[in-house]
Amino acid sequence: MNDRPARCLGLVGGLGVGATVHYYQELVKAHAGGGCVPNLVIVHADMQRVLKHAAAGETLGLAGYLAQLIERMACAGAQVAAIPAVTPHICASELEKLSPIPIVNLIDAIGHEALARNFRRVSIFGTRFAIEKRMFGRMPQAEIVLPSPEEISVIHETYLEMANAGRGTREQYEQLRSLAFQLIERDRLDGIILAGTDLSLIFNESNTDFPHVDGARVHLDAIMRELLG
Repeated sequence: MNDRPARCLGLVGGLGVGATVHYYQELVKAHAGGGCVPNLVIVHADMQRVLKHAAAGETLGLAGYLAQLIERMACAGAQVAAIPAVTPHICASELEKLSPIPIVNLIDAIGHEALARNFRRVSIFGTRFAIEKRMFGRMPQAEIVLPSPEEISVIHETYLEMANAGRGTREQYEQLRSLAFQLIERDRLDGIILAGTDLSLIFNESNTDFPHVDGARVHLDAIMRELLG
């Protein structure tokens, strides 16, 4: 094994805790598979503060807060940053200008994968902010079809329940899986974008039997490409 560490990653954690743990576990496995020692710095963000900024559309305030966290990680040695949550990317354009180190953008990674799979008509599972803002305009190659207001509420509330609990339930899995099939058939979708990293608490490669892009998975792959070059 090559004991020299990869480039140091700064991970903005806490948005929510379950997704942070999932990323940490998967990054450790990926580093081992690449024959190198993990080199990670993690900072814990205030999820309620992030959601408050996002709900109010305060992108500059949110970018400033996240830039402060990334600055702390850069001072600790981080060379590349990543945020394992979709909602904070509402301020991606502003944050990229403020961040002292490069950021591996989750939404861009999702967009590249959707394009590679020729997904031209999709719906989104994640927070209300990601759904209603159509991934903040960073997926121009795909038509994003909105679920009904009631369906958006179900997706959003279920997602926040999982994020706050740090785990998912069988009932939540069945509910969202059933809705995914319903939307694909009704709206003639190419697939569903799993745009909430906490969805990794209930969906994985073995149990996700509808066409989809796993946002957490493609983001992790993009992070490792950046770290290992």
